[in-house]
Amino acid sequence: MHSIIVHPAASLQGTLVLPGDKSISHRAVIFSSLAEGTTRLRNLLEGDDVLCTIDCFRAMGVPIEKEGEEWVVKGVGLKGLRAPQKVLYCGNSGTTLRLLLGVLAAQPFEARLTGDASLNKRPVKRVTDPLSQMGAQFSVEGEGSDKRIVCVKGGALRGIDYRSPVASAQVKSAILLAGLWAQGGTSVTEPLVSRDHTERILEAAGVSIQRSGTKVSLRPPPQLKIPSTWTVPGDFSSAAFFLVGGCLVPASEIYLEKVGLNPTRTGALDILKAMGAKISIEENERMGGEEIGTLKIQFSSLTGTNIEGALIPRLIDEIPILAVAAAKAKGRTEIRDAAELKVKESDRIRILGELLRQIGVSAQERPDGLLIEGPKAFRSAEVQSFGDHRMAMAMAIAALVAEGPITIHDIDCVKTSFPSFWECLRKLGASVTFL
Repeated sequence: MHSIIVHPAASLQGTLVLPGDKSISHRAVIFSSLAEGTTRLRNLLEGDDVLCTIDCFRAMGVPIEKEGEEWVVKGVGLKGLRAPQKVLYCGNSGTTLRLLLGVLAAQPFEARLTGDASLNKRPVKRVTDPLSQMGAQFSVEGEGSDKRIVCVKGGALRGIDYRSPVASAQVKSAILLAGLWAQGGTSVTEPLVSRDHTERILEAAGVSIQRSGTKVSLRPPPQLKIPSTWTVPGDFSSAAFFLVGGCLVPASEIYLEKVGLNPTRTGALDILKAMGAKISIEENERMGGEEIGTLKIQFSSLTGTNIEGALIPRLIDEIPILAVAAAKAKGRTEIRDAAELKVKESDRIRILGELLRQIGVSAQERPDGLLIEGPKAFRSAEVQSFGDHRMAMAMAIAALVAEGPITIHDIDCVKTSFPSFWECLRKLGASVTFL
């Protein structure tokens, strides 16, 4: 378990090319494995979460190797997965666990999945319930413990028309993945539209997708057709930390190149602009069905705002860093409709409130969000990450505009999503000291 000291910064300047989008990287591995033929993946995020997905598919007989800067996946097709000879380890990755459950629900073998202590306490019924309706069988060993194992007995599935109680891309994706093998059509209706990377990839792979409001439907295809080369765009969730850093640190100007700008992911961009952030999109293109652009960020004076409703699924992962921005903004910011934060890598509502108060911010926790009064001076402090990568990175950005250095303990968790985060901070001119 490692720690770091992040010092206040006079300015952030420079250009970054960010690691591949985590959500798309997971899906690139999954769909390339299920496709026919060989796919070369470029700019794949090599964080611990994605590496767990790679290891799981290797364990099911998919040849996946790194050659230079590319990952080469030799797809086995929709009928080519083999029964794993070991428990599939998902680490801290909810995406790995939940999307794999969708894949395994249709396989003619049994499989067992587990993760680290944090993942093993996160809910799976929101995925296993609809997959059970499709015909899969699940059992859980050690429910509620650090050693939980989810057991899947797959087989012939039937399509369903599922109405999800939550707007969750992981739930939706698990059901749509299972639908690739199900008899008849499969559809998912959400209360709000969640991120749609899975639908975009399926469409690019030749699957007929129908969308109507918050409903998505598909019918099983004979095969998946994936391009031989697939470049993953930069991760917007990673970009969000530097968007906020560039806004808060005086005399800053940052360029973030080739960032994914999927509109179901960029709610934080909309919020920061509404708060007065000087952010512009300098270039725009499309790659693999996804919008990509270069973002320019300059120091800005921010004003508090409300973060709620349909925006929440589009920025749920960015709330920790948006809370830091809110604490430096003039006036009140209210975050509502975000109870989902309680079942992330940590209880992010409780821990965000605790961390903000430790650095001198007036933050009140609500059942579904936070009330933050700004602007506040951030004081020097010593804080824990609570094993949550986004908390560690959010506190690092807060340290850049604090009255003194902030020491952050247990930073190994950052490797799950952004292994080069500290290097990127240094490249922009920040001073960080590893302990």
